[in-house]
Amino acid sequence: MIPSLPLTNGHLSAAQTAQYWEDGFLFPLPVMAPDEAQTLRAELEDLERDWLDAGLPLPLNTYKRVNAQCVMPLAHRIGADPRILDIVEGLIGPDILIYGVEFFIKEPRTRHMVGMHQDLTYWGLGAIDGLVTAWLALSPATPQSGCMDFVRASHKNAILPHEDTFSEENLLSRGQEVRVDVAEADKVPIEIHPGQMSLHHGLTIHGSGPNTSDDRRIAAVIRYVTPEVAQQVADKDYAMLARGADRIGNFINYAPPRAQFTPESLALYEEIRSAQAQATMKGADNRKGLYA
Repeated sequence: MIPSLPLTNGHLSAAQTAQYWEDGFLFPLPVMAPDEAQTLRAELEDLERDWLDAGLPLPLNTYKRVNAQCVMPLAHRIGADPRILDIVEGLIGPDILIYGVEFFIKEPRTRHMVGMHQDLTYWGLGAIDGLVTAWLALSPATPQSGCMDFVRASHKNAILPHEDTFSEENLLSRGQEVRVDVAEADKVPIEIHPGQMSLHHGLTIHGSGPNTSDDRRIAAVIRYVTPEVAQQVADKDYAMLARGADRIGNFINYAPPRAQFTPESLALYEEIRSAQAQATMKGADNRKGLYA
């Protein structure tokens, strides 16, 4: 296990911030004790058991993978954790919006993978610095379990051409892969363990291999943006204020859910999903996947 980077009263040091902007990523960062991460995992797996066949309008996996913070209090609680916000504030400032929370899970001994890609490719937000992804491990993320691989300094590129594969094995919404040959030697394996976190820029090229281990690889993934970020493709977009203030209004702000999958939150979820699909599925020849 790689030791966590030391924080300064829960915040990044100037050197760590500089390293993030140089490399396009930073890891491993301490957020919580392993047993607290295990408790969150247990809560998520209880939710999976209780709601898998509960008659939800969409498959449970869709709610876990897209804007979980809209319908699942657990997702919002993780995204609004002050320990994570204290770290993220060192990169994007004191006014922080939650753009999305997802639970990204690779089942054991499966072939599912994530093609090498840049997050910002299909979100309609442009090639911006004002988005950072926090990736909190709820189970071990190792090369064996299919941890992420980052390409150092690749965030200094613009958004590169991508190809939609819609592969059944690729867990991304369009099975997208960057049209660049990434050498194995250029991949940095991001090994983190329960309670640890990595951060990466929205333009950093990254992907991950299959989970060949005997345990689920589970992460809570939070996308944070600044109020200055704006939707450039869809008619409107949504975000949830986590810290500070939104004095600009580029996003429709909404409140966290009161309980699991309430009728109000399910209706709002579909409204957000429909609006964001204008950007995420623009130009797609195939309307499969999470935004279909």
